[in-house]
Amino acid sequence: MASTRDVIIQSERFHEAAAFYRDVLGFEQTVDRERLLGFETGSFQLFVEPGHLPGTVFDIEFPDFAAARDLLLRHGCTIVDEDPAVPRCHVRDPHGFLFNICQADAEPAST
Repeated sequence: MASTRDVIIQSERFHEAAAFYRDVLGFEQTVDRERLLGFETGSFQLFVEPGHLPGTVFDIEFPDFAAARDLLLRHGCTIVDEDPAVPRCHVRDPHGFLFNICQADAEPAST
């Protein structure tokens, strides 16, 4: 398991959020997809996607996604949403921390 430099936020005002990070804060846009925009901040890469997840989502890669998902569920985590096509899922741990888990060899933060 390893964390990445990727931090994900979801916004119901996707285009407004993108404009803020690009135009107001001046972050360089590095990813431009229909439902995912990425910005280089220097210390981390910020991804913005449409949605309504509250808070910031940190990205953690696992060598075996399915085993990690099962392990986390057995230890009190809950799935907030999931995309088996990637594969990835947003998980809330028993202490309230929200993170994205994905396969280590998969492209980070893909939706």
